[in-house]
Amino acid sequence: MFIGNYQHNLDDKGRLMIPARFRDLLAGGAFITQGFDKCLMVMTESYFKQVYERIEAMNLADPTARLLRRLILSNAYQVETDKVGRILVPQNLRTFLGIENGELTVAGQGEYFEVWTPALWSEQMTQLQDTEANNARFSTLDLSKPAN
Repeated sequence: MFIGNYQHNLDDKGRLMIPARFRDLLAGGAFITQGFDKCLMVMTESYFKQVYERIEAMNLADPTARLLRRLILSNAYQVETDKVGRILVPQNLRTFLGIENGELTVAGQGEYFEVWTPALWSEQMTQLQDTEANNARFSTLDLSKPAN
């Protein structure tokens, strides 16, 4: 499971160091694609296949389904970690993030992790520090222990 957040650098060649705790989870292969919130998503091969199968099951006549297909699949690339634990971030995804090199935030999201510029990650954290807003946002989610 991908959890926690880490600061890592994107080097001049577009390679991103993957946190040591995440590397073993990527041993079976991984995919990187554009995320929903001006970030990148990195998924294990098995999770990406699950996402792909759900996208494939959507109605092609639905314009929203076609947009989602384009967002995820046209920006997806298979990646592998190199000997020192880096992945190559494709140029168009670096352009999407607005970064060529420098520090990035790698944030675990359970089945996948996200890659953010520090400024945009800071904005996300500011939103999550608003207790009142969180109470309203998350009140409909039932996180209580399931009844036996």
